[in-house]
Amino acid sequence: MAEHEHGARHAAPAHRPEQWPPPPPAAPGPAAASVAAPAQALVTGTGGGPASGGPPVPAGAPADAPGGSAGSPPAGPPDPPPRALPSQAVWSTRGNVEGLQALTVWTEQVPGHGEDAEPFVAHHWGTDQGVIAVFDGSGGAGASPVWQGADGAWRTGAWVGSRVARLATDCWFHEVALETEEAGPASLHQYLDWFLTKAPQRRSKIGGTMRRQLPTTLAGVHYRVLGREGTVELRPLWAGDSRAYVFAPASGLHVLTRDHTRESDALELLRTDPPMTNVICADREFTVDTQLIASFPMPCVLIAATDGYFGYVHTPADFEHLLLSTLRRAHTEYEWADLLRREVQAYTGDDASLALLALGYRDLAHVRESSERRYAELTERHLKGRPRALDRSPRGGAEEPPGGPEDGRTADARIRAWQEQSWQTYRAGYETYLPPALEEYR
Repeated sequence: MAEHEHGARHAAPAHRPEQWPPPPPAAPGPAAASVAAPAQALVTGTGGGPASGGPPVPAGAPADAPGGSAGSPPAGPPDPPPRALPSQAVWSTRGNVEGLQALTVWTEQVPGHGEDAEPFVAHHWGTDQGVIAVFDGSGGAGASPVWQGADGAWRTGAWVGSRVARLATDCWFHEVALETEEAGPASLHQYLDWFLTKAPQRRSKIGGTMRRQLPTTLAGVHYRVLGREGTVELRPLWAGDSRAYVFAPASGLHVLTRDHTRESDALELLRTDPPMTNVICADREFTVDTQLIASFPMPCVLIAATDGYFGYVHTPADFEHLLLSTLRRAHTEYEWADLLRREVQAYTGDDASLALLALGYRDLAHVRESSERRYAELTERHLKGRPRALDRSPRGGAEEPPGGPEDGRTADARIRAWQEQSWQTYRAGYETYLPPALEEYR
C-alpha cells in the first residue's frame, strides 16, 4: 500500500536547537548511531585507507558559517586557490552491527568546491527508526558566491544550500526520534524553510526564471523497523532529481522517488537531462514530496544517491549492476564503499554522493550471498549483447561483433537499440513503487 501526499510551506519549527532537551543515554554499539544530540545523530564519517581524509565540512555543515562573511565578494583580487583537500571520502560501519550495515560515499569534481553535501545516515536504536539522505546543490541555478569561509574562499549558493539542507534534516530527525515531530514532509519542509531563512544569501544582479537562492535537491528515506512482522515501513522524501531506492534480494532495485522534471521516463532522462520543476530553495515555493510504503519485507537495502551516480550510466539497469558488482568484490563494508567510490569517479561528470543501509542481514557476507541470484539474472538479461562501443562505460563492454569496428552511425543505432531492449525488460520491476506523476504533467 502506498499513500501519496505533498508537503506545504509552514511557519518556523516549534523546536530550536538551543531548546533541545538533555540527550538520553547513548545505546551501546560501535556505530554510535543513537540520536543523543545534533552532532551525534549523524553516524557518517570517514574510514581509514587511501581514499579517506574527510570531506571539507564536518558534521553539521556549513562548517564555520556563523563566523563567515555574507557580504559581496571582492571585485579586485581573485579568490585564493582551493584548499588541498581530498576529492572523495568514504565511511562505513565496522562490520559487527547485526541487522544494520551502512556506508556512505562522497566525491567532488573540484577539490574544496563540491556542491554535494556529505550524505546523511542516522539510526535511532530506541525506536528502531532512521533516515538516509543525500543533497545536491544546484550549481546552475545557484552559481553565485554567497558566503566566505574562514579560509577566505567564497562558496556558491548551491554549496551553501546543500549543506544547510543537510543540517536541517539532521535537526529534524533529532526531533522525530524524540517523537516531538512527525516523520513526514510537512515537518521536514518546516525545518528546511526555517534554516534556509537563517543562512547567508546574496541577491544576484543576474535575474531570470532559473535563478534560485541556495538551491539544492534532497532525496532520502525515513524508515521504521517493524520487528514482530519482519518488515520495515518506508517513507521516501524528496525534492528535485536525486533519488531514493530499495533493493530486494529477489526482485532487485526499485526506485521510490519520481524526479521533479517534466520527463518521467528513466531512459529518456539519461538522454536528455531536463531542468527540474521543483527544488529546495530560499526564495521561492518548493515541495517536499513523499509516499508511504507501510510494510516492505526485510532483509532489504535502502539507497539514496545524487545524479552523479545514476545520471551518467547507459541504462537504468547499469546502476543496479554497479551496486551488485562492487558488492561481490568487497569483503567489508568499507571495501564496498571504496569500490563504489572508485567506480563512480571513473565515469561520472559530476560530484557524486551515495548513502546505503542494509536492514535485516546478519552481516555483509549475508548481503552478498542473498544478492548472487539477482546479480546473475541482471547480468544475463541486461548486459548480454552490450555494444562494443560502450567499452569505456562503468559496466564494461561486450565482444566486438563480426565485421570489425563500426562507424559512428551504426554504433549509435546499436547502442540505442540495446538501451531500449534493456529498459523494456527492466522497467516493470524498477518502477514497482514509482510514485504517480503530478496531475499537471500527465
